[in-house]
Amino acid sequence: MRKFLALALFLTSATIFAQGTITGTVIDSDMDAPLPGANVLVVGTNAGGMTDFGGKFSIQTDRTSGVVEITYVGFEAIRVPFTVQNGQTVDLGRILISPDADALEEVIITSYSIAIDRKTPVAVSTIKAEAIEQRLGNQEFPEILKSTPGVYATKGGGGFGDAEIRLRGFDSENIAVMINGIPVNDMENGRVYWSNWAGLSDVTRFMQVQRGLGASKVAVPSIGGTINIVTKTTDAEKGGSVLYSLGNDGYNKVGATLSTGKMDNGWAATVSGSKTEGDGYVDGTQFSGFSYFVNVAKELGEDHELSFTAFGAQQEHGQRQNAEQLITYRQSESGTRFNRDWGYRDGQVVSIEDNFFHKPQISLNHYWDISDNTKLSTVAYASFGSGGGGGFGGVDKFGLKSKYRDGFLQPVNLDLIVEENVELGALGSETYLRASRNNHEWYGLLSTISSEVVENLEVTGGIDLRYYEGEHYTELTDLLGGQYVFDDANVNNPLNAAQVGDKIDYYNDGLVGWLGAFAQAEYSKDKLSAFINVAASNTSYKRIDYFRYEVGNQETEWVDFFGYSAKGGANYNLTDTHNVFANIGYFEKAPFMNAVFLNNTNDINEDAENQKIFSAELGYGFRSRNFRVDLNAYYTKWDDKTLTETFRQEDGTFGSANILGLNALHQGIELEVNYRPFENLTLNGMASIGDWTWENDVTGVAVIDETGQFLREVNLYVEGLKVGGSAQNSFAAGADFEPMEGTHIRLNWNYFDALYADFDPARRDDATLGQSYEVPAYGLVDFGVTYNFDFGGFDATLIGNVNNVLDTEYISVARDSGFFYGFGRTFNIGTKLNF
Repeated sequence: MRKFLALALFLTSATIFAQGTITGTVIDSDMDAPLPGANVLVVGTNAGGMTDFGGKFSIQTDRTSGVVEITYVGFEAIRVPFTVQNGQTVDLGRILISPDADALEEVIITSYSIAIDRKTPVAVSTIKAEAIEQRLGNQEFPEILKSTPGVYATKGGGGFGDAEIRLRGFDSENIAVMINGIPVNDMENGRVYWSNWAGLSDVTRFMQVQRGLGASKVAVPSIGGTINIVTKTTDAEKGGSVLYSLGNDGYNKVGATLSTGKMDNGWAATVSGSKTEGDGYVDGTQFSGFSYFVNVAKELGEDHELSFTAFGAQQEHGQRQNAEQLITYRQSESGTRFNRDWGYRDGQVVSIEDNFFHKPQISLNHYWDISDNTKLSTVAYASFGSGGGGGFGGVDKFGLKSKYRDGFLQPVNLDLIVEENVELGALGSETYLRASRNNHEWYGLLSTISSEVVENLEVTGGIDLRYYEGEHYTELTDLLGGQYVFDDANVNNPLNAAQVGDKIDYYNDGLVGWLGAFAQAEYSKDKLSAFINVAASNTSYKRIDYFRYEVGNQETEWVDFFGYSAKGGANYNLTDTHNVFANIGYFEKAPFMNAVFLNNTNDINEDAENQKIFSAELGYGFRSRNFRVDLNAYYTKWDDKTLTETFRQEDGTFGSANILGLNALHQGIELEVNYRPFENLTLNGMASIGDWTWENDVTGVAVIDETGQFLREVNLYVEGLKVGGSAQNSFAAGADFEPMEGTHIRLNWNYFDALYADFDPARRDDATLGQSYEVPAYGLVDFGVTYNFDFGGFDATLIGNVNNVLDTEYISVARDSGFFYGFGRTFNIGTKLNF
């Protein structure tokens, strides 16, 4: 009996203490990328944990069989059965989870060009919707990227939506910005106006910053990198949310989202809208904006899906356009908030410089599963922009010491100007307000086909078609008490007594056509993935001038520029934790429109040339359960930067010189680190050290007119000067602590160094000028709290942020003409209720 009891006790103990290990990797099915922070639990037990930065998990269990449940906020829960023997380890492999189990298939066309961790050989950072919602607050949308290596994001002059972003020292003209794979850089000048997308943060699902060559397959040449913003689509579940937030300087935002969910007939729709308004941190920058988002989708059988999306943001806001000298801010009662570009009329605030715009974008996506190995994605889109930027015309009465101000550095008293214009009577307004209008229509088509032609080899090809018409003119918006404004700019109507709403000064159209095609081969097997991509494009420009030229002689011919690119790269996973990658590429980029037609005339610059860019990069990655490291070094050579110089000739007319041979070198190293020492604490850090320099002087450039006569010689002295406008060195550190379930406390620090004043190389014709002004380095601390709670059966969230907690005074934008201070301490608190 004693032996029998001993044997029974032994068997029982062995069963109790038997233990196996379950491992696996959780994958976001849409992005085909690891999903960190997912909860993994053995159903019916307390055994569980969270996935690491590589999406991996490892759980010990005393059960020989059972079910593992995986959950993540916003994703469908999934259960996976397992069987494991004592002392053994079973690997469940790649476990794909989808954001919405019952939703229509997500239409992410291949032109979205999403970089995949440990596969796509580029330097990349991804920011998901949760981080944007928690951290952005009342900051400008690009500022969510300020802790990303190589990024320098500012509020520009400080007006609502006037943010500026630079990547590896390149401005927005040389950064490809895409929304749902659709390029949004202005087709005439390459710029991105973030005020046009003021409500984008409300509907962004995730955004990627791909530095350098990037993973974009379409024929979009970007020197600094690519910012790819992917918006939300139709929600799977019926319901919605409402939100409200407030902040400093009268900031108020209210919004709502409503979704039908997937209905029995296969249709689904989501509608979202928000209203934002406030007084602005900077003097005279009051703002108001309304944003909206609509998505309607339907499956057509098993192999087809259609999705219609429309979104936009109608807004108007006061601006601070004039950068000031430092002494001006110090002498002003407003300090760093000072703005000369506003005043009072009849006791009401009037923005002398302002911006108003509405740029809705609509798109229709079609996704077709041709076979198991072949997919076709097509999107047709259109954008219609209307609006412009305000300012003054006529006599400048707005100087800092002007008698039209109620004291030194005070707002403008517009009533005095009105009185003078009234007295002038039939002589017309001496000073008036106007708006530089930039209306446009933009149509495009992107179509991409992808096929696994043989095992492990995928071939992709596509076309990129665009047509753009931009309408440019000055609109008279306020006579300021006068009867009319005399304008002789139109040769077809030289005696024009202009009234409010009339066109004055200039009136022209810019037409741009784009025809692009690309092809890519991508090989992926085991530890190796590699790709080769070639693309070609033809950019065509035409100009029509209705004021400077008589009828019948107003339109130019089309001017064509052929551009192309070739790039390739490879990633090799040395082990489950280590990987290395490299990429290299060369492309030629067409000059922008202002370099093709000189002096805002129909004069064609016959010598305009493509810009030439060579880029190479090496990178290393490390992934473990709680630690992630990304390290890369880059080299970008930019030759024949588009540069024209305008000058006044002896007869009083203006001439231009097309300057070739100006080169720049951008190189540096970037480090990004994430560490989770405990399940409720995440630490992150970043270091970016750059060396961005103009390489050479350009001397002895002869300027010759159309008859062959020598006009002048151009000499530019920029060799060894630092590229200005962006901090060449930046560092960041942050922590996210969850003291209890549903509550997060965030603390972030950003430091910027080696920021030189931006300057125009075409103005560096004096060898004694030397290096531009270097702004003092500065560091900023941000603090935030998120609290999730139950409110009468509804899920609710309370979010608070304080930016620049220490109220640090710093210069964020530096130019040869002056400076803009960044914002001091600001705050935002908001709540969101889901139903």
